[in-house]
Amino acid sequence: MSRLKITQTRSGIGNKKNQRETLRTLGLKRLHDVVVKEDRPEIRGMVRTVTHLVTVEEVE
Repeated sequence: MSRLKITQTRSGIGNKKNQRETLRTLGLKRLHDVVVKEDRPEIRGMVRTVTHLVTVEEVE
């Protein structure tokens, strides 16, 4: 199964509460934090919520 490398590129400050909570749920705490998650529909949905705050790359 492929994996997603998610990097926080913008701050969650000033955004909606659910977007800040989504960043925390993904494991992103500060700028330039990187997490690698399994490519699942739940993770894709969370990334879609904060797409303007993160960059996503597929990793094998």
